[in-house]
Amino acid sequence: MNNSLIQEKKGLTIKKQSRTRLNGEIRYPEVRVIGSSGEQLGIMSSREAQLLANEQGVDLVEIAANTNPPVVKVIDWGKYQYQKMKEDAKNRKKAREKQSELKQMKIGLKISDNDLNIKVRKMREFIDDGDRVKIMIIFKGREMAHKEIGSELLDKVLKLLGEDIVTEGKPQFSGRNLSIQVRRK
Repeated sequence: MNNSLIQEKKGLTIKKQSRTRLNGEIRYPEVRVIGSSGEQLGIMSSREAQLLANEQGVDLVEIAANTNPPVVKVIDWGKYQYQKMKEDAKNRKKAREKQSELKQMKIGLKISDNDLNIKVRKMREFIDDGDRVKIMIIFKGREMAHKEIGSELLDKVLKLLGEDIVTEGKPQFSGRNLSIQVRRK
């Protein structure tokens, strides 16, 4: 990450680099050194830490610049980047899992069994991903006179979804729609 941060101090513009420093870029009088397997190697000068990294054939990577003394790690740079990338991806995945979306599935009264099975399979995928699903039974024209058929269809869909779902509230009529929300237990 090579973002430049500009900071205003008493009329002067100071440019700070917010990327991770490596090897010769690390120039502190003293640094706290961590070994490649996580063991503490103690406090030493940047030069000594660089020589130690060169002996082991790896890089010296700045981990925490804001501490006193700054923390550096003796590790292979490529391996460090890979681990950091994997950790970031894992954190993004966790954040996505926490945000459950509300998906909506519309079903007409005259739906065939195969089409219904496809819609149920899609709803099952949404529920397994942690999303909530709003099931809407759509009434068209004179179908409003047969609301019991819509209720039977909704019961059939809930039965096809399985036992490991929870309905949020009771089925509600709003206009020409019968709807209910479901989520996994």
